[in-house]
Amino acid sequence: MQMDILLIVMVLIALAIGVFLGMILKHKLSESTVANAKVAAEQIIADARKESETVLKEATIQAKDVVLQAKDDWEKEARELRREIQGQENRLQQKEENLDRKLDQLDQRSNELNKKENQLQQQNDQLNKKTAEIDQLLADQHAQLEKISGMSGEQAKQQLLDSMLSEAKHDAAKSIKQIEDEAREIADRKAKMIMALAIQRYAGDFVAEKTVSVVPLPSDEMKGRIIGREGRNIRAIEAATGIDLIIDDTPEAVVISGFNPVRREIARIALERLIADGRIHPARIEELVEKAGEEVDEAIREAGEQATFDVGVHGIHPEIIKLLGMLRYRTSYGQNVLVHSIEVAFLCGMMASELGINVKQAKRAGLLHDIGKAVSHELEGSHAVNGGDLARKYGESAKIVHAISAHHEDEKPDTVLAILVQAADALSGARPGARRETLETYVKRLRDLEQIGTSFGGVTGCFAIQAGREIRVMVASEEISDEQSHVLAKDIAHKIEQEMTYPGQIRVNVIRETRAVEYAK
Repeated sequence: MQMDILLIVMVLIALAIGVFLGMILKHKLSESTVANAKVAAEQIIADARKESETVLKEATIQAKDVVLQAKDDWEKEARELRREIQGQENRLQQKEENLDRKLDQLDQRSNELNKKENQLQQQNDQLNKKTAEIDQLLADQHAQLEKISGMSGEQAKQQLLDSMLSEAKHDAAKSIKQIEDEAREIADRKAKMIMALAIQRYAGDFVAEKTVSVVPLPSDEMKGRIIGREGRNIRAIEAATGIDLIIDDTPEAVVISGFNPVRREIARIALERLIADGRIHPARIEELVEKAGEEVDEAIREAGEQATFDVGVHGIHPEIIKLLGMLRYRTSYGQNVLVHSIEVAFLCGMMASELGINVKQAKRAGLLHDIGKAVSHELEGSHAVNGGDLARKYGESAKIVHAISAHHEDEKPDTVLAILVQAADALSGARPGARRETLETYVKRLRDLEQIGTSFGGVTGCFAIQAGREIRVMVASEEISDEQSHVLAKDIAHKIEQEMTYPGQIRVNVIRETRAVEYAK
C-alpha cells in the first residue's frame, strides 16, 4: 500500500513539474513557440494523466491482492486456532470423564472400607468380650489356687523362682568349676611337660637350602679342559650325571646346577676327582661318574641305617632305608629333611611317652613321615600321599601309613598317632632357627603379608613382626566393632593360607582401640 501511494505522489509531482515548466516556457518563448509549447505541454499532461491512471490502476490491483492475501492468512490462522481449541476441549472432556470414573471408584472403595471397618469393629468387640471372659476365668482359678495353697500368687511365684534359681546356680557353678579344674589341670600339665621336654632334649641342626654346588678350580685354565674340544667333555659330564654344568666368568669356580640333589652330589664328587686326576676325556668321565654313583649309594644306605639306629627303630625295608638316606641331600626352607625327620621322630616319641601310647610306633611314624620327598622330583602329587603309598608298598602297618598320609591334611587324621606326627612336624619346622630363607624371599613374604592385611576395609595399618611369624593389623574403631574384629582376623588368616606359602604358622593380631585425649590448661 505504501509503494502505491509513493507512486501516485511521484506522478503528481511529475505533473506539477511539467505544468511549471510549461508556464516558464510560455513566458520566455515567442507566441509561436508558446503555441508549440502548449501543444507539447498538453501532450505531456495527457501522457502524465494516462501514466498516472495506469499507475493508479496497478496500485489499486496490488492493494486488492494484498488485502485478499491478508484475508486468506487470517482465515487460515483462525481455522488452526479453532482446530487447536477444539482439540483442547476434547482433551478436557476426556480428562473430566476420567476424573468422574475415578471418583466413582473412590466412592466404591470408600464404601467397601466402611463395611470392612464395621466388620473389624464387630470382631474387636467380640475379641474384647472373650478376653474379658478369659481374664475372669483366670482370676477365678488364681483365687481358688490361693485359697487351697494359703499363699498369694506373687508369693508362690517368688518362691518357685527362688528355688529354681538357687538350684540352677548351684548346678552351674559346680559343673563349671569341675570342668575348668579338670581342663586347666590336664592342659597345663600336659602342654608344659611336652613342650618343655621337647625343647630341652633336642635341637636340630640346619643347613642352607641349595640347588647348586660350587666346585673350586686350581686355575682358570682348567675351565677349557673341562669344556674340551668343541665341548665334548662338558657334554659327556652332563649326559652321564643328568645335571647342568655352568662355566662362566666366576674366577676359579664351576657351578653344578640340578634339581636332584643326589645327582648333583655324584657330579660334584666326579668333577673334583677329574680335576685332581687331570685326565679329562669322555671315557674317564664315565668311569669316575660310575664310581662316584656307587659311593653316593653307599653313603645313602649308611645315612639311612644311621638314622634308624639313632632313632631306635628296626625291621625297616631296605628300600625305605635308601629313601631315608636320600633325604640327607634334600632341604626344605634351609632345613635338612633327614635331620628334620630324626627330630620329628624324637618329638613324637617324647609326646607318645607322655600320653601313654606306643613310643616305638610313634618314632617310626615320625622318622618315615617325609620319605615322599625323596621321590618328589619323580612322582606327581603331595609328598605325604606319595610317602604313604611307598610305606604301604614296603610292608608298613596301616597306622604308620595313615600317619604319613595325613600329616599335611591330605587325609583326615583319625588316630592319635597321626595327630602326634602333625604336631611334631609343626614343632620341628616352626622352631626358631630351624629354617631360613634367602633375603629376597624373606622381604617379599613380609611385603605380601602387609599387603594382604591392608587389602581389607577398615584397616589403617598392618605391620609384619617376629620375622614374619606375626602380623599386627590396626583397624579404625568407628568402622570395625569388637565382634567384627574377630571375623576380620579369621578372614585375613584364611586369605594368607590361600595365597602364600610359608613354614610353620603366622599369628594374625587385630588391634582395635579408642583413645580420648584432652589437655589441662
